[in-house]
Amino acid sequence: MNTRGSLARRKRDNLRWLLILVPLLLLSSSAEARVQKCLICHGKPDFKKVDTSGRVKHLYVDEDVIKRSVHAKKTCTGCHFDAIEIPHREAPQRVHCVRCHYRGNPEGAPQSDKYLEYNESVHGKQVAKGTNKKAPLCQDCHGDHEIRHTKDPLAQTAHLNVARTCGKCHIEIYAVYMNSIHGRSTYEKKNPDTPDCTGCHGEHSILSPKDLESTVYPIGVVKTCSHCHAEIGIVGKYGIEVEQVATYEDSFHGIGLKYGLKTAASCASCHGTHNILPHDDPRSSVYIENIPRTCGKCHPGANINYARGKIHIDPSKRSAGIVFYVAFLFKWLTILVILGLITHIGLDLYRRSSQWRELKKNQRM
Repeated sequence: MNTRGSLARRKRDNLRWLLILVPLLLLSSSAEARVQKCLICHGKPDFKKVDTSGRVKHLYVDEDVIKRSVHAKKTCTGCHFDAIEIPHREAPQRVHCVRCHYRGNPEGAPQSDKYLEYNESVHGKQVAKGTNKKAPLCQDCHGDHEIRHTKDPLAQTAHLNVARTCGKCHIEIYAVYMNSIHGRSTYEKKNPDTPDCTGCHGEHSILSPKDLESTVYPIGVVKTCSHCHAEIGIVGKYGIEVEQVATYEDSFHGIGLKYGLKTAASCASCHGTHNILPHDDPRSSVYIENIPRTCGKCHPGANINYARGKIHIDPSKRSAGIVFYVAFLFKWLTILVILGLITHIGLDLYRRSSQWRELKKNQRM
């Protein structure tokens, strides 16, 4: 009896596993079959389409590329949901990533509100208004079939690849940036701390430089630069001083900009934007011989005297030269004047108190 019961239980267990595994196998084979159906055409390296203007659109999809992407487990129709029949009666529409990438999505995709930031960005607004047909969508930056995690060195959005990705549209700026101190540090020295395009402009929330909320609007530039140049943990380890931000904020330009003087010079006004170079480079806008021309953008008639004074002065340090001694003199002069005033007031109060007591004494007599 025990043997028969054991056999019966084993049969039931086997049947249970079959009921679980068979549908899974069917589903996986069905998914694989759907992919293979698409690859009947899209798996051919010479598969392409020529539109009426003569522009060639390559439609080949490398299956190995998809397997290396973060979407390796998805099927083609998971993104191209409108490709419901083969051959296609109508060309499938461009993929909209927001179908999966939104907060609370059931797909298990990374949940984020980045698409909301993108919609409010300069790129998103151009797409919505149709004013720029070349304005980038998600796949223009992240890739289409070979989307990799940002931390993957081969990802289009990896630190070493961001400028190249943005350069597909902003080619002239890309060329200038690559020759700047930031670009060289990033691509020649592979420095993870130097800013790429997104380090200054942002990622999904890129705004026009004329937008008050932009990270590169004059008032926002100082804050953007200070993310690195005010942090000893970032620039300090490369021998770069961090006092420049504080000394700028205490300067006439910094105070003016803080209180809304839009014409006051910011970091970019003097050092440049994409073309920032070391101060000892003859091409740099802050090279000693170029300073009159740089200052002359705001101060017509600027001469070599503009380059003779110290820049980014900290009056509390002897390296500030005569400014240190003038500041020292005025500090102690102010202290002594205040002490003198307090002493004078104290003596006057003492005299008045003595007179009042003397008066009371005479009244009693």
